[in-house]
Amino acid sequence: MIRINELSKSFGDKRAVDRLTMSVDPGEILGFLGPNGAGKSTTVKILTGLLRPDSGSASVAGFDVLISPLEAKRRLGYVPEQPIIYDTLTGDEYLDLVGSLHHLEPASAKQRRAELLELFGLGDAKHQQIQEYSKGMRQKVVIASALLHRPEVLILDEPLDGLDANTALVMKELLRQLAAQGRTIMFSSHILEVVERICTRIVIIDKGRLVTQGTSAEICAASGVASLDEAFARLTGVRDAGLVTADLLSALERA
Repeated sequence: MIRINELSKSFGDKRAVDRLTMSVDPGEILGFLGPNGAGKSTTVKILTGLLRPDSGSASVAGFDVLISPLEAKRRLGYVPEQPIIYDTLTGDEYLDLVGSLHHLEPASAKQRRAELLELFGLGDAKHQQIQEYSKGMRQKVVIASALLHRPEVLILDEPLDGLDANTALVMKELLRQLAAQGRTIMFSSHILEVVERICTRIVIIDKGRLVTQGTSAEICAASGVASLDEAFARLTGVRDAGLVTADLLSALERA
């Protein structure tokens, strides 16, 4: 599970996260939404131990990320929006490195990474250097590395980016099955249609604060609109898409 209580983080005079309180329970796929600059990335970086909060607390699988950071990380799988991986390693070597960092037993780790590489269609490319991989293949390796140690909690930031349609379908079904096993999944994406289809609950934040939470249907009903896109725009103060388009067309005509 994930627990966040009164979490705050500032960068100079800018408050990125402002007394945020939220949770994600086992068996949930939580859609974590917000416009650019809303504080999503900062929140995720605090949960994964990449940033320290100014105040408040956060825990992963029952372990405070400041008091017991290693225990929290042992139970966490993370797919960042812009992953950095070692290009000169092969796909198999990279997963071997990740397994070693998690202190996995070598024989079972070898079998596990072979299974994941096959699952993601990388069996024939496992001995190629990652620098030779396409964007989608690199994303598959990153996802496999997040799943390798069978984490209790998954934090996924734009995990479908670069994946082909077939792999995206496999990934969506995999997330549903992992949630059914009792895993805790936090899913952040700007593609609201995907969030609407696979997430069991949604949290929307803006300016570092929680704006609303609930199912897609509950959020739409409370906002008095028919779609999650419209609710998101209304709740976060985004300008009407039609007006923005009209202004852009007008500007292009003047240019």
